This record gives sequence, C-alpha cells and structure tokens, in this order.
Amino acid sequence: MENFPVINMEKLNGVDRVVTMEKIKDACENWGFFELENHSIPVEFLDTVEKLTKDHYGKCMEQRFKEFVANKALDGVQSEIKDMDWESTFYLKHLPESTVFQVPDLNDEYRKVMKEFALKLEGLAEELLDLLCENLGLEKGYLKNAFYGSKGPTFGTKVSNYPPCPKPDLVKGLRAHTDAGGIILLFQDDKVSGLQLLKDGDWIDVPPMRHSIVVNLGDQLEVITNGKYKSVEHRVIAQTDGTRMSIASFYNPGSDAVICPAPALLEKEAEEKKGIYPKFVFEDYMKLYGALKFQAKEPRFEAMKAVEGGVVNNLGPIATV
Repeated sequence: MENFPVINMEKLNGVDRVVTMEKIKDACENWGFFELENHSIPVEFLDTVEKLTKDHYGKCMEQRFKEFVANKALDGVQSEIKDMDWESTFYLKHLPESTVFQVPDLNDEYRKVMKEFALKLEGLAEELLDLLCENLGLEKGYLKNAFYGSKGPTFGTKVSNYPPCPKPDLVKGLRAHTDAGGIILLFQDDKVSGLQLLKDGDWIDVPPMRHSIVVNLGDQLEVITNGKYKSVEHRVIAQTDGTRMSIASFYNPGSDAVICPAPALLEKEAEEKKGIYPKFVFEDYMKLYGALKFQAKEPRFEAMKAVEGGVVNNLGPIATV
C-alpha cells in the first residue's frame, strides 16, 4: 500500500523544492488529498484553536447532540441509516462577509481566535493555489483569479465534532461525498481517527497527525484542470470511543465566478478531452450540489453541461446511476 502523501512545507524553501513540488503534483493527480507539516500556522495557535473548540463543544453542543440522539432514538437503531450523519456542527462564514461575531453561543475569545485562524488559513489556501499553478504551468495567481468573481472568493468553516457512536456499522459520521468547492483545509483531531478517502476502490485512512493541515481538492479544481486533478470521494467513520474534532475550511469560488477548464490547459489536450467538463456559474453548481451532495459527481457535471447547452431551464433532480 502506498503511503499517504505528507508534504513538508519547509522543504519548499531549499534544495528539496523540486522534489517537494513533485510530491504535491503526484498527490493532486493520484490522491486528491495530502497532509501538510511545518506549514505557516504556529503550533501554539493550533493548540489554542483545539482547546477552545473542544471547550465549546463540551459547554454548548454536547448535551444538544445527546438530546437529538434520544429524540431520534438513534442509539437503538437496528438497520443502516442512510439519510443522516453522526455529527454535531456549526458554520462560520469569512468571505465575502464574516459571520464570526453573529453566530450564537461563542465566547469572545473563541470568536477572535477563529477570525484570526480564518485569516491564516486564507493565506495558506492562496499559497497552495499558487503552488498548484506552478505545477500546472499556469501563470501565478490564475486559480485565485478564476475563483474571484465580482466580490472575491467565498470562504467558510464547518466546525464538527463526531461523538462516540454505539452503532458505527449502521451510522456514518459523515456519508461519502466529494466536496463541491475549490480547496479545503482541515485541522483535525490527532487522537481520534475516522476520515477516509476512496482510492483505487479501497477506503484509506487519512492519518491523524499532530498540528498538521489536511488538504483536499474540490469539484471546481477538477473542472478548471480539465480532470488533471480530481476531487476524491471521502467519508467519516463513526467511532465507539472518543470524540473527533474536525475544523474544515472551504476556499471556494465567488458565487458569480464563471468556472471552466483553463484555456492554457485545454490547448495541450487531445481533441476528445476538450469537451468533458462544462462551463458554469459557481452558484448554479451549488444549487445542484445542495440536493445531490451524497451522490456521484459525474451526473452533476453532465447536468451542468446540459444547462450550458440550453437543454434544460432549471436545476431540478437529475437521474443518477
């Protein structure tokens, strides 16, 4: 079994840059995931984020989740549940406008830390997009500009906790899906595992590593790269012991950004590969994704091609295999 790709960001600044860039390229082409160590976010700051997130869950979220489980009688299920996830979540928006100071139940310290965390992650996401541009042979800033739209990118964070589950064989922590957006940066629990990705037909664990940032690519990068990079199906397996923390931040195109394969990449493709991916407005894709998140991505792409070609006038349900 191949080792899960781990990228040491410090090696981008020395004699190992070429080898490190090749590792990033291989991860984007063959995994859709990689893990960053020695990145730009201080480990002491990550410790603070983790402590405040776990404190908030214990004080504000844990009892609500227990009541939810009791109301739904989930702890006594006898057959697989396919329309629900074993997770406790809340969301923060950062761009184009922040909701960090509007979300209820967060104390002032946690709000300030999460706002600072978002700024650090935004910088890291844009640094990574430029590294991807370099590997793709695109001009620096191309991917950021492709995401920009009229008001800049959209950027938000999903804060999740996955409590102990009595029936992990019947309830997923989070059902299998690909991410709709651009590039996703995850700060996850280093003690409780559960995140898996699908590679060559097998589910592979994403290893919990202290102070690392896990990166995965969304559907929009698959489209822009004309399939050179792929968004990859992933899921969270519920665990019987321990609560798993997950802070996933999504650096996505602006709602009115027009997404399509990069012309500079299409020029290098054979003719039969030039019509595979559609051209669309990101917000239209998200309307479709909202109803079909846990289904295959390929029918979503085909539906957007139909919209592009004027075959349909709405984004209603589509047939899936």
